[in-house]
Amino acid sequence: MVTIYSTPTCPYCVMAKDYFNQNSIPYKDINVAEDHNGAREMIEKSGQMGVPVIEINGKIIVGFNPGEIKKHL
Repeated sequence: MVTIYSTPTCPYCVMAKDYFNQNSIPYKDINVAEDHNGAREMIEKSGQMGVPVIEINGKIIVGFNPGEIKKHL
């Protein structure tokens, strides 16, 4: 399961979602600009306030890093 914590104005979030879409990887998108519970959850899991934060099967990846994403899929 892939979850991305993102905002609509973040270019790296857009790149990450484009990557998932191009590779037919289903994901859950949590817009932390609107979902305050989601934002709190993201901070608790990652310790980060910046986006994107990507969770793949319980592993947290901060930022858009295709190599790390591939490694954990």
